[in-house]
Amino acid sequence: MAKNLYITAPEAGSGKSAIVLGMTQLLLKNIRKVAFFRPIIPDPVRPEARDHNIKLIMTHFGLDIHYEDTFAATLSQARELILGGNRALLLDGILDKYKQLEARHDFVLCEGADFEPTDAPFVFDLNADIAANLGGPVLMVVNARKRCAADLIAATQTSLDSLENKGLNVIACILNRALLTEEEGKTVTRALTVRSGASDPLLAFIIPEDPVLGCPTMGDVKDGLNAKVLYGHSFLNFLVRDYIVAAMQVGNFLDYLTQDSVIITPGDRSDIILGSLGTRYSSTFPDIAGILLTGGLDLPPSIHRLIQGWRMVPVPMLSVEENTIKTLQMLHTLRISLKPGDSRKINTALGLFDAYVDTRAIARRIIDLKPTRITPKMFEFNLIERAASRKMHIVLPEGEEERILHAADVLMRRNVAEITLLGNPTVIAEKITRLGLHFQPSVIQPDASPLFENYAETYRELRKKKSLSPEQSRDIISDPTYFGTMMVYKGHADGMVSGSVNTTAHTIRPAFEFIKTRAGVSIVSSIFLMCLKDRVLAFGDCAVNPNPTAEELAVIAISSAETAALFGITPKVAMLSYSSGSSGKGVAVDKVVEATRIARQLAPSLLLEGPLQYDAAIDPKVAQAKVPGSQVAGHATVFIFPDLNTGNNTYKAVQRSADDVVAIGPILQGLNKPVNDLSRGCSLADIVNTVAITAVQAQGEAERAGH
Repeated sequence: MAKNLYITAPEAGSGKSAIVLGMTQLLLKNIRKVAFFRPIIPDPVRPEARDHNIKLIMTHFGLDIHYEDTFAATLSQARELILGGNRALLLDGILDKYKQLEARHDFVLCEGADFEPTDAPFVFDLNADIAANLGGPVLMVVNARKRCAADLIAATQTSLDSLENKGLNVIACILNRALLTEEEGKTVTRALTVRSGASDPLLAFIIPEDPVLGCPTMGDVKDGLNAKVLYGHSFLNFLVRDYIVAAMQVGNFLDYLTQDSVIITPGDRSDIILGSLGTRYSSTFPDIAGILLTGGLDLPPSIHRLIQGWRMVPVPMLSVEENTIKTLQMLHTLRISLKPGDSRKINTALGLFDAYVDTRAIARRIIDLKPTRITPKMFEFNLIERAASRKMHIVLPEGEEERILHAADVLMRRNVAEITLLGNPTVIAEKITRLGLHFQPSVIQPDASPLFENYAETYRELRKKKSLSPEQSRDIISDPTYFGTMMVYKGHADGMVSGSVNTTAHTIRPAFEFIKTRAGVSIVSSIFLMCLKDRVLAFGDCAVNPNPTAEELAVIAISSAETAALFGITPKVAMLSYSSGSSGKGVAVDKVVEATRIARQLAPSLLLEGPLQYDAAIDPKVAQAKVPGSQVAGHATVFIFPDLNTGNNTYKAVQRSADDVVAIGPILQGLNKPVNDLSRGCSLADIVNTVAITAVQAQGEAERAGH
């Protein structure tokens, strides 16, 4: 298989960086050590400035590479060497830098040089020579924006011919930012995949234009114009869809406002400034993205004092030295880029890539799809992919919590699941706007829902032993956690995730009350998925049952093995104790011995061993000395702890033992339908992962039910 892939484009404006993001994630799903390399980078604006694309990839994916190792030369250095007759010297230097990365990594993803307006043929030819020198396959990205099907086919064919005439193996072509109909898209891909002269059929994919990626943010405006931020520093992620020059009196000007527009006006137009700011507090006007003051004119002191007295300035206010006309000209040549930390654009790009590109087809051409060891990144990326393969409906009761809103935005952009938020629709809409998020979730306010009375009556019937009154049932179901759990019970949602605000008890109590356990499962328990440096293990039960009996411990072991298998972990179950085999005695050991016997009786085909000490379960050398001949000892993947005290402390000790250990969970198991709990200190990644896990569990339940 290949050791590298070279991504290049025949012209500017292709959106190549979004494709590089998608390909990096694809590689990290399947390969442990991936390096990123740009042979030629643009000339830095400042001596200390770093290449934008290198910074984006290294920051987002946390690649452990020294910046100086990720490139060989700047574009001006490359041009100088070539014009001086030293092209071979340049290529040798690039190959030397590449080989150093290759020696330390399993795969090197290479991104070709960017285009300047005046030297497209020079850069295209240079990229072709570099790719040929590195000896790997090529993926070409074509700018499909504003091109009809016939023009797109002709331009792409010409570029493919040029690359193949240089002996390059172009395995795939991605036509990015397209505005084609479905039928036009089929015509284009059909024409490219059947072209003659290719040793293997070309993989051709079309990604449509997305307004989120095509629009700048206020941060882009700030950087592109070198503007000063006067107010609204926290809202620079607002998207910009239009520019409006304010020259009229404010009463007439307000009629021309459009959604996500930037108001451009001289700094002395206090009426326009105050009127524009006021629209963000009005539900009858569109939300502007920001205000751009021109001419280097400062606000009058009284206006400064007025604005400084507000609790919050609702939009960014920027200032530039240039006059209005010059500013407008600069805005129309603004370069839009994916910035590190811009989760909205990055997740939109990754979601589009996964939705429109057959990543497995590309992977089969360049890498081995059967990794022997799995890193935390590989597991997390594959988890998201698994969840997105069949979208399940997940309800989030804490819909007014800001972390939940950020996570819902990510989940919807990545197409991980269908999301419903519970809460007050007005409050949620206001928070989405204030946070600078751009998505439209499904929102249900429990006590205003048409389902409310039915849910209350169902709850009253399910809990009839409690002799609840109709008013008591309504009061209980008005709680978003109970309402969300009832959605799952009724089949109106496939799973629920809560706990970022609520306690664990409040989150899981409704599930215990009426979702209850699956047939054959007597106890609800939990596991943590422990993503170590080179493998993923399952630890159970570390969160729910303080001191399970031998019978309960056996059920926990079987449930944990089933959950582990659901997430691609081959279950080899170690029943843990302070003794291995028959070396120790005591009540605690006897419980594990009995639990092992019961589990073997209930699941005779399950690979299970106990009692085992942790070192004998995980270390083959120790296992050989303590439990020779065991199929589980030394190779265990599922670790069952005898009680909550041992399990909770052990998982936290393992989690904190190294920086690259990730603990995902707790994952509740044994319920009829999936409900999972978040920590109140959960991060955005924790929420996204837990929703993905819940979606995968829901897929498993659907398959079990034959749906």
